[in-house]
Amino acid sequence: MNRREARETMMKVFYQLDVAGDFQSSFEDSVPMEKLGGQESYCRAIYEAVCEHKDEIDRMISEHSIKWKVERMAKTDIATLRLATGEILFIEDIPVPVSINEAVEMVKKYGTDQSPRFVNAVLGSLVKVHGQK
Repeated sequence: MNRREARETMMKVFYQLDVAGDFQSSFEDSVPMEKLGGQESYCRAIYEAVCEHKDEIDRMISEHSIKWKVERMAKTDIATLRLATGEILFIEDIPVPVSINEAVEMVKKYGTDQSPRFVNAVLGSLVKVHGQK
């Protein structure tokens, strides 16, 4: 598994946690360990970052998604935004442009026609205000 596939796996995990309303489960209980193929350390790091800082991440996403509350966003968009925001804020070795580009590419596949522009705008605004690593 490469990093892009790991991101997709984690986006799906965050989607499922959101639907279940459960960001308290352990990594082992939430993530399909057999699918991680060499990316366990990245997956564990992003899982812990998003779950530990979910309220802060959601607040930041809401602040930068003009007139859209997290609760009203498409589940795939918010799962992708949480993943990318977690990378941008808490994963040191991933360049910010990579996180943004990967998020946009992911919502092209899983989101609506408006998702890529929306996700790019939210993340771009977030980075302008909160800076890059």
